[in-house]
Amino acid sequence: MSIPSDLDIAQAATLQPMDDVARQMDLPTELLERHGSDVAKIELDAIEAMADRPRAKYVVVTAITPTPLGEGKTTTTVGLGQAFSHIGKRGVVAIRQPSMGPTFGIKGGAAGGGYSQVVPMEKFNLHLTGDFHAVTSAHNMLSAVLDNHLYQGNAAGLDPYRVTWRRVLDVNDRALRNVVTGLGGRMDGVPRESGFDITSASEVMAVLALSNDLPELRARLGRIVVGYTRDGDAVTAEDIHGAGAMAALMRDALKPNLMQTLENTPVLVHAGPFGNIAHGNSSIVADRIGIHGGDYLVTEAGFGADMGAERFFNIKCRASGMTPDAAVVVATVRALKAHSGNHRIVAGKELPPALLEENPDEVHAGGANLRKQIENMRIHGVSPVVCINAFPTDHDSEHRAIREIAESMGARVAVSTHFADGGRGAAELAEAVAEAADEPSHFQLLYPDDASLREKIETVATKVYGADGVDYAPAATSSIDLYERNGFGNLPVCIAKTHLSISSDPKLLGAPTGWRMPVREVRASVGAGFIYPICGDMRTMPGLGKNPAAHHIDVKPDGTIVGLF
Repeated sequence: MSIPSDLDIAQAATLQPMDDVARQMDLPTELLERHGSDVAKIELDAIEAMADRPRAKYVVVTAITPTPLGEGKTTTTVGLGQAFSHIGKRGVVAIRQPSMGPTFGIKGGAAGGGYSQVVPMEKFNLHLTGDFHAVTSAHNMLSAVLDNHLYQGNAAGLDPYRVTWRRVLDVNDRALRNVVTGLGGRMDGVPRESGFDITSASEVMAVLALSNDLPELRARLGRIVVGYTRDGDAVTAEDIHGAGAMAALMRDALKPNLMQTLENTPVLVHAGPFGNIAHGNSSIVADRIGIHGGDYLVTEAGFGADMGAERFFNIKCRASGMTPDAAVVVATVRALKAHSGNHRIVAGKELPPALLEENPDEVHAGGANLRKQIENMRIHGVSPVVCINAFPTDHDSEHRAIREIAESMGARVAVSTHFADGGRGAAELAEAVAEAADEPSHFQLLYPDDASLREKIETVATKVYGADGVDYAPAATSSIDLYERNGFGNLPVCIAKTHLSISSDPKLLGAPTGWRMPVREVRASVGAGFIYPICGDMRTMPGLGKNPAAHHIDVKPDGTIVGLF
């Protein structure tokens, strides 16, 4: 069966007026701030206005360790949200807003796929209501205030060599990774080394996602650490009088965006924190509204269950106080075959022909990864449902192999064809999720607030990743001591590592054992509220490839955008 391109499907969609989408959630339409006919922001008063409504079941969608191509978590999230209407229930979807850097880089869009998409696709991927630009402006406002503080006499005593705050831009631009600011003469500032990250890597983005309301947003912005004195004392955005201006720029960005799927299911699109150095989940504010808008609120966590879901549980749920009722673990035949170690998948290149041949034994060979990710849900007390995200190149015997692996772990499992068939294709999955969500909740955090930072790091490494232990570089040890001395030891941890392995080594497939996790350095996002140990080389400013999507995205004379996919 031939399926039109994602963009063609999206541009042929019949959209409902935003008032009708809001009514599906019993969301008062007077709380909508309309941005054209097909996007609206939701006033924060909706949280209180809907608080007495019944609470939806809270479902997080995660995955096995993905290939570089991704395994369809967003598409599954959207498809599952649509599927609930096919079993007589009301679903609401909450997802991140995509960064325009990857959109113009290798991804070309992140609205889902096939007949399980968020629409209008063009607005979803390009600007939307300007939240990313607000984050960029607020972040760089603090950068400007910081450099001006140094120029105007440095009353806070910042050590120029210990400034940790950089600048951001929502563009893939490797030339800006490392820069020198303040060149040109005395009137042009204090020269120092700095650099740019992509906007999704900004701590301001993580603050946006983890704030429960406007006062908390303002307080978190004030707690952002911009650097340290020579004595090792933290200097914050509040200390240099930059937080108020940031909050003013972020006020409207805190309102979540309302959109819809191809089947007109309500979608809350809000925030887009990086999945490597941040928690990779959409906003608490969106969830606080969506949890009272239907029977099921379906949200997505970035990368595999060892990363996005672990952070959803231990960072986002810790901050929101909301507890999940079920988790969906997306699995694909191609990813499990890749975890067998017999195939190498490279983004932008054709799949190896042997990968497409029928071979259920290879699926079983890679099954350790699925078993470990199911286990990672259970150690948090959450009922897992394995979604077999079906591709046209799959074979029935390979789907049976995944089912056997999941059932051997006592997990529910369903085949889903939501890409080709929309919500109807995910009805079996919706039934399984409904059953899992009805089970008594036993949710638990992995570690307490008062554990030491080393205890928290080692708990995640050993229990979730399967490491034998953790080895700290001298710089990492010094940073941990500095953070605990400054009173940051009560924060949760967000371990920055490769998303291509459960381990910290992208070459280790399946569910590796007998390895130790090396922590190269440790950084602090105090405003966002977590400490992030870094394992390996994390790129916070991507570069464009040889043939990026930017080469193909264009606009026709009638205004129609082409080239997104």
